[in-house]
Amino acid sequence: MSLSTLLVLADGRLPAGAHAHSGGVEAAVAAGRIHDLPTLESFLVGRTSTSGTAAAAFAAASCRALTTRPVPHARSGDIEAAPLDRARLTALDNGARSAARVESLTDHRGALRDDSVRPAERITALDDGIDARTASPALRAASRAQGRALLRAVARIWPAAVNPAGPNPHHPIATGIAAAAAGLGPREAALTAVYGGLTGAASAAVRLLGLDPYTVHALIARLAPECDRVAADAAARADDPVDDLPAGSAILLDLDAERHATWEVRLFAS
Repeated sequence: MSLSTLLVLADGRLPAGAHAHSGGVEAAVAAGRIHDLPTLESFLVGRTSTSGTAAAAFAAASCRALTTRPVPHARSGDIEAAPLDRARLTALDNGARSAARVESLTDHRGALRDDSVRPAERITALDDGIDARTASPALRAASRAQGRALLRAVARIWPAAVNPAGPNPHHPIATGIAAAAAGLGPREAALTAVYGGLTGAASAAVRLLGLDPYTVHALIARLAPECDRVAADAAARADDPVDDLPAGSAILLDLDAERHATWEVRLFAS
């Protein structure tokens, strides 16, 4: 994993249209729920622990789907086509396989990976999963708009990118695709998703309220360890079934998004 490449993908100046979205901050400011640094912090913490956690999980899972090498089907005299713990898998192998090979064959729980699901099918299921978790039609539209914009940037920056999702995926899915194209892993995909949501919303608050950018960035620095924790958890669950992935949401974000979509004058698209 290249730290420089991670910085490229997570940079707010990436030409992917993120600056046009406030992550719900504009509507929350108008409603009076965000008006100073403490209320912004409460908003960011809540957003990170709900929709941010879900976005990180789906970004990690999408990246994993495109970066895991297919495992050959079991053959006579080889390993069984059933879940095996690491110790048994190694014993059956009679020491012939390396520890790295064992790692590639198993998920974080030690079970043999199910590679009967093709990457494109997994990506489609993940896109459907995040769609089902997004109650607000306005938020679904905003997520797909950001996904389209990100994939346009990815196609220019990493022309060899593999995109089985089509031109209109949700933003977390596009983030996973982008991370895979950049040679990053699930943890970096998740970190990009959760950190981008955090910094995008914080930047919007600076623009809307005229908050001191130094104190806002100090807030981001304080919340950075939580981004790391969310990303690590998302990477650990990147092989989980779609239905088992996080489904956190915030009803006020959904309601605000629907109201925000009706405004005739607004600074941000969402």
